[in-house]
Amino acid sequence: MTPRIRIPADELRESFVRSSGPGGQNVNKVATKVELRWTPSTSSALSFDDRAWVMSKLGGKLTLDGELIVTSDRHRDQPRNRADAAEKLAAIVRGALFRPKPRKKTKPSRRANQRRIASKKKRSEIKSSRRVGSSQD
Repeated sequence: MTPRIRIPADELRESFVRSSGPGGQNVNKVATKVELRWTPSTSSALSFDDRAWVMSKLGGKLTLDGELIVTSDRHRDQPRNRADAAEKLAAIVRGALFRPKPRKKTKPSRRANQRRIASKKKRSEIKSSRRVGSSQD
């Protein structure tokens, strides 16, 4: 999954069903669609903090039992769909584990403030000189 997290194979459950996609005559005979199930709440691959973070990020994608279900029927054969489902799961977990860098509060420098005020005053003078009946005629 990631350099620091590896999901053990015994935590993943695979099931195969008939695919609705391309496959010609095989589409009605061969179960090529892959359903990959993983329960992050009981996973030994995640630390306590990571588990809480992942559960909060994946909340809407989990079933009522707390399982994450990833399916793949992109390809016509089962091994390629298995690999595709594993890649999808890895991408989802990587995305859920991503923690954005906290923003540091910054403040404009005094010189930047002075430049901003000066440009506003200059613009104000330009506009006020356009007014009808200005005192500068």
